[in-house]
Amino acid sequence: MKISGFSFVRNGIKLYYPVVESIKSILPIVDEFVIAIGKGDEDDTTREQVQNIGDSKIKIIDTEKYFKKGVINGIQTNIAKEACSGDWLFYLQADEVVHEKYLPTIKNRCKELLDKKEVDGLLFRYKHFWGDYEHYHRGHGWYPNEIRVIRNEPDIYSWQSAQSFRRYDYYDNPRQPDGHHKIRVAKVDAEIFHYGWVRPPHLMQNKKRALDSVHWGLKRAKDYYEKAPEEFDYGPMSLLEKYRGTHPKVMKNMTSKLNWQDKLQLSGKPNKYREPHKHERLKYRFLSFVEKYLIDGKQIGGFKNYILLKDV
Repeated sequence: MKISGFSFVRNGIKLYYPVVESIKSILPIVDEFVIAIGKGDEDDTTREQVQNIGDSKIKIIDTEKYFKKGVINGIQTNIAKEACSGDWLFYLQADEVVHEKYLPTIKNRCKELLDKKEVDGLLFRYKHFWGDYEHYHRGHGWYPNEIRVIRNEPDIYSWQSAQSFRRYDYYDNPRQPDGHHKIRVAKVDAEIFHYGWVRPPHLMQNKKRALDSVHWGLKRAKDYYEKAPEEFDYGPMSLLEKYRGTHPKVMKNMTSKLNWQDKLQLSGKPNKYREPHKHERLKYRFLSFVEKYLIDGKQIGGFKNYILLKDV
């Protein structure tokens, strides 16, 4: 059995992504790691830092800077995927890291399901950190699970903005107007640590501007951020869950660099002069309460981008 890791990134170091840590977190269980690195700004050192990891498993694909609204991340993901040679493909985005305690479980699960062709991928739990390394989301609107290991088949591809995967099958299912369907997955007892919302407030605003440029279009994002504050407002941290566990060992350097505590609001009410975050709105706070305390964590109306196989 062979496992390939794969990812994509552009301006990762400049925007404070733990891209090096992400790659290192699964290197022990993959036979290769393919990463598509987009041509970034002159002051970004992402390619150099990835190369400096110094592991022969890492294969860099250089891609040119170009823009396609809403789907560029999926395009870049597929470039890396198509260069993988493993039986299973382990996908991590540049802000996702795996705790070392889960590596044996993931590898064993891949072995166990290798010959069960009905399984297209593995479904992971998620922990979404917010603001710092001690708070995370467990509320309505934050996806609790997602596909991160897929079988190496050419018709499975990164869907839309690269959050998940679909299978292309227009000719097999002509009633599907967009020519794709959800893939079949089995659970794996492992978790992805998502650090996409943990960085200094000014860099968080820069990263949000970059993401919104992808999803909204360049002009709309430019107009919006010309009037926006220079720093991102995380809001009152008391609205989030407190994390009391350990972080992956590869994250030690990044967690030790946290120096923006004085810019975080620990309690109180959100700033009424900005648009509230989703988790600050009364509707979502009510739904989160119901899900957590009344229906055992099940999501109300949550979108699932997969078909979960039972008893597998």
